[in-house]
Amino acid sequence: MVTITEVQVSPDLRRAVVYVSHLGTEAERAEAMEGLQHSAPFLHRELVHRLSLRNVPELVFRFDPSIERGARLAELIEQVRAERRGEEAGE
Repeated sequence: MVTITEVQVSPDLRRAVVYVSHLGTEAERAEAMEGLQHSAPFLHRELVHRLSLRNVPELVFRFDPSIERGARLAELIEQVRAERRGEEAGE
């Protein structure tokens, strides 16, 4: 599963950096990023047909680890809570 977290478009609308997040293994993430880069020309053509813009930006995909970091932090917080519950029950 790939999630778009942010898009930054250059002022001249010639380039759009699309930040994406992916929860999975390193290999799955690499495969997803490769697939997105490979599909960029197709997506650009689709945008040309669907948008009424003079310049349709070239799409560049970048990995954004923010969702992954958030999931890891939530996991750590839950571990601490579970440890505290265990300590309180054992008193």
